[in-house]
Amino acid sequence: MAAQKINEGLEHLAKAEKYLKTGFLKWKPDYDSAASEYGKAAVAFKNAKQFEQAKDACLREAVAHENNRALFHAAKAYEQAGMMLKEMQKLPEAVQLIEKASMMYLENGTPDTAAMALERAGKLIENVDPEKAVQLYQQTANVFENEERLRQAVELLGKASRLLVRGRRFDEAALSIQKEKNIYKEIENYPTCYKKTIAQVLVHLHRNDYVAAERCVRESYSIPGFSGSEDCAALEQLLEGYDQQDQDQVSEVCNSPLFKYMDNDYAKLGLSLVVPGGGIKKKSAAPQAKSEGATAPTAEEDEDEYAGGL
Repeated sequence: MAAQKINEGLEHLAKAEKYLKTGFLKWKPDYDSAASEYGKAAVAFKNAKQFEQAKDACLREAVAHENNRALFHAAKAYEQAGMMLKEMQKLPEAVQLIEKASMMYLENGTPDTAAMALERAGKLIENVDPEKAVQLYQQTANVFENEERLRQAVELLGKASRLLVRGRRFDEAALSIQKEKNIYKEIENYPTCYKKTIAQVLVHLHRNDYVAAERCVRESYSIPGFSGSEDCAALEQLLEGYDQQDQDQVSEVCNSPLFKYMDNDYAKLGLSLVVPGGGIKKKSAAPQAKSEGATAPTAEEDEDEYAGGL
């Protein structure tokens, strides 16, 4: 079966080469027919699991489409070449081709397809190169934002923010979450703004920037409904505990359902939050099991102990 498909692919390649040849009666290559044959060759090689040959056929198809000024089809072929590289576990190279495809989609005036390609590239590379994935998700968000598709844009920004937090790149994460919050405010999704404020505060406290954390809460009072929300009350309690270096109070807030059931990356920030200097613990109740005959020393006894000087 595989050998048959490989032969089929080779036949399509030979036909494509013929279409590209010029002669006395044929002055111009037939790029359209050649591209079609390269595409068929790519499918045949892919079915035979010959991904290197399939990738090469896709790249030749893309060049033929470019020569024919068919940018959309060229971009599709580059994207397919990228997917063949993915099958070969060559993820950085795959992402490079998909990025090239997305730029061509934009040039062709199809931003939605460009955004989907960039998001796909981000998912491919996320576990291998989170920094590159952040860049791709932010690019995708920009494309959606330019098209005024804010819900899609903010979803991609959220992915970027979580990756930044996971990589402990807190300065960038704080800016990214602020951008998310601004968009949620613009589309009047106020409850999600409250959650983003919690995320912001946790990030700022992990940056050891209490002032920025407090400012986030203060600025959020202008968001409708925030000041009377459980989110606001919890944040005020958290900031009070952090300011007073009361680890028990901070831990109590961060272990509440409101914090524990956030996105996992933010929940972890809450659970690992430590107040400056290690904090103080609330004193436990005095032990009850003292022997009946034992009594606390009186003030007079204390004085007598040191009456003769040290």
